Amino acid sequence: MDAAETKTSILVVDDDDIALEMIEHYLSQEGFLVHTALDGREALELLETREIHIVITDWEMPVMNGLELCRHIRQRFTEHYIYCILLTSRGRHEEIVEGMASGADDFMVKPFNPPELLARINAGIRLVGLETRDLVIFAMARLAESRDTETGEHLERVRQYSRCLAEAMARMPRFADVIDGEFIRLIYQTSPLHDIGKVGIPDGVLLKPGKLTADEFEVMKRHTLLGADTLDAALKKFPRARFLRMARDIAASHHEKWDGTGYPYGLSGTSIPLAARIVAVADVYDALTTRRIYKEAYSTEYAEKVILESSGQHFDPDVVSAFEACKDEFVQFVHRYADPIEESSGITTGGHST
Repeated sequence: MDAAETKTSILVVDDDDIALEMIEHYLSQEGFLVHTALDGREALELLETREIHIVITDWEMPVMNGLELCRHIRQRFTEHYIYCILLTSRGRHEEIVEGMASGADDFMVKPFNPPELLARINAGIRLVGLETRDLVIFAMARLAESRDTETGEHLERVRQYSRCLAEAMARMPRFADVIDGEFIRLIYQTSPLHDIGKVGIPDGVLLKPGKLTADEFEVMKRHTLLGADTLDAALKKFPRARFLRMARDIAASHHEKWDGTGYPYGLSGTSIPLAARIVAVADVYDALTTRRIYKEAYSTEYAEKVILESSGQHFDPDVVSAFEACKDEFVQFVHRYADPIEESSGITTGGHST
């Protein structure tokens, strides 16, 4: 993927050449892809031909001023949200209200302070990203759930298990610089997309009430590749979306095994994305402890035994250590988010999730 595609694209609009050059230089040094225009009309022409994420515009300009530019942006560009910051020497309360009413999202008074401008830009990136992320995750997760109605609260349980494991691993010294608050939020939000590829699996296989044949299992295994393809298509449209990259890694690799015997690629050890290694434990624990169309529920004690015995084979030993630290919480989640069906203590075999 081209590095330029992953950068936040900013359009700076100002008829003052010196101010324009200063902002362009500063933001370029901070790693943004910067475009410039001398007035609102020129800015609109650029917006028609470039994908711009943030507009920083002066208020007072010839031809078309900053307020008019903000109004045009809100009226004409609806494919994705463009975050607008007004940069001006005006600072009275009524002027701030007028600027925000025109469609601006934020307001800075000149002379601008570079660190403050950067902070406001990053705030805009977070806000727009949260809106896009939550909408996409909700829509895709519900799509996946619609194809497998008997799993009920499965998505909620898996996200709780995944969050709990990530939090426990964040306390391990070796993951202190890897698993931060953002990672934990992302895995909580994206883990429900692990089986998005099941939308492409035929009902005769997905909903079969019994053990799958070898050929049927090969068809079922394709859900990992279908999920990865679906999320790769979304990534082409939103290449900077970190949540889509994590979701793609999870969908593609949550059935890989630590010893290399999993699918679809036979990855092993740390070549398996970390988020997928975490969701693998969460997904298997849930498959074991809940009733499915092809099996009754195992006890939480039996599920714990399976997870611990699979350390270093199916599962990453570090994730299993995290599981040991929060296994009591897992049991609580089993009951808190129980499906509205009669619980069973029977133990049967079945292979849809393995």
